[in-house]
Amino acid sequence: MSISYAMQTGVSGLKANSTAVGRISENIANANTDGYRRSFVQMVTTSTLSDNAGISPSGVRAFQGADVSTEGAVRATNNSTDLAIGGAGFFVVSKQPNETNESNFFLTRAGSFLPDENGDLRNAAGYYLAGFPYDQTATLGNIDRNQFGDLKTVNLGSLSQTGSPTGNMTVSGNIPAQQTGLATPGEPFLSSAEYFSPLGEAERMQFSWQPTDVASRWVLSMSGSDGAQYGNVTVDFHDSGPLAGAPQAYTAATSTATAPAGFAFDAATGTATLTVDNGTVPQTIEVSIGAPDEHTGMTQFAGDYSALKIGADGAESGVLVRTEIDERGDVYGVFNNGSRKPLYNIPLAEVANPDGLLAADGNAYALSRSSGKFSLNQAGQGSAGTLTAGALESSNVEVAQELTDLIRTQRAYSSNAKIVTTVDEMLDETMRLKR
Repeated sequence: MSISYAMQTGVSGLKANSTAVGRISENIANANTDGYRRSFVQMVTTSTLSDNAGISPSGVRAFQGADVSTEGAVRATNNSTDLAIGGAGFFVVSKQPNETNESNFFLTRAGSFLPDENGDLRNAAGYYLAGFPYDQTATLGNIDRNQFGDLKTVNLGSLSQTGSPTGNMTVSGNIPAQQTGLATPGEPFLSSAEYFSPLGEAERMQFSWQPTDVASRWVLSMSGSDGAQYGNVTVDFHDSGPLAGAPQAYTAATSTATAPAGFAFDAATGTATLTVDNGTVPQTIEVSIGAPDEHTGMTQFAGDYSALKIGADGAESGVLVRTEIDERGDVYGVFNNGSRKPLYNIPLAEVANPDGLLAADGNAYALSRSSGKFSLNQAGQGSAGTLTAGALESSNVEVAQELTDLIRTQRAYSSNAKIVTTVDEMLDETMRLKR
């Protein structure tokens, strides 16, 4: 080895170890950065072929990498939109809301998301969280999980729920058999049920069960909360045999409604059809009391009267009051009308080689050839991790290890500096030979 080669080797050691110190410093500085992934330097020997086909003395260079696949510890927070991933996967984010250019999407584990002035979820680095939106039927529809095109920015702004009218209603309960067949029947048993108008307004329907002087016979009357009458029907119940307590027959159905309101009754199915005059086009509601010879609706057994159990479709209009995020990544909106509906599904992006991702500004990563292809998987399914709301993933940096590496690297740097000073002295001695 010539003196000049020795000098070059020492200089390569200084460069490589200074790079290592830079990475260690970066790790220590980001020890408290949420979702940060430790970077590192590996020393790799370098050599070139000499003129006589031999190998010249080796130097060293720094190969930089990142420990992306190692998870950090999860800690609880007080923010319901903070998200931590337990297991494999990354959040998909973009610099602009509702990004359409796939090259502008990034991956990150930093889940400190908060709504901005428009309600879009954005983390501390300024990246917007992307998810698959649910439609009005609470389904995701046909989505492609191998590209970013179907993603939208998760928005938790002043959402409102459009009301939908009630079209079908089921009624079940028990009326006391001992109240029928009396010479002087008692007062009717009254109940009401809530339904929703086409404008999403909650209204009520009244049911009156009047016992008669004939055993196991009742007269059911229906009316609106405003006192408007719809109609009535006579209901006979079985009093013996295996069908005891079930409706036997519906007779004498009579409409007392004032047009355009209306009332009709299907004795074969035990279903009343009400036409409610609450708009330019009246609302039609089918109310199922219970088919004859079945115990699925109203029953008549001895004992106490039980309040009616009502099942009705439709929904009241409402405004979003809070959100909930489950471990599968589903974002639910809770509205002031008491309803709860899914708004978005937050997918987790998985790549074949997480350590091959390219680091980007703001604790994010870009896809590369080394990282391999990606897929947008649902949290908790397959190899994808799960989401924890109200928590954040800490940095995977171990400060004690970094300080130890810092000491070791500093020693290596000093040793390489000694090589340079020693070679300098040797060159000085060589120059003195001429004297």
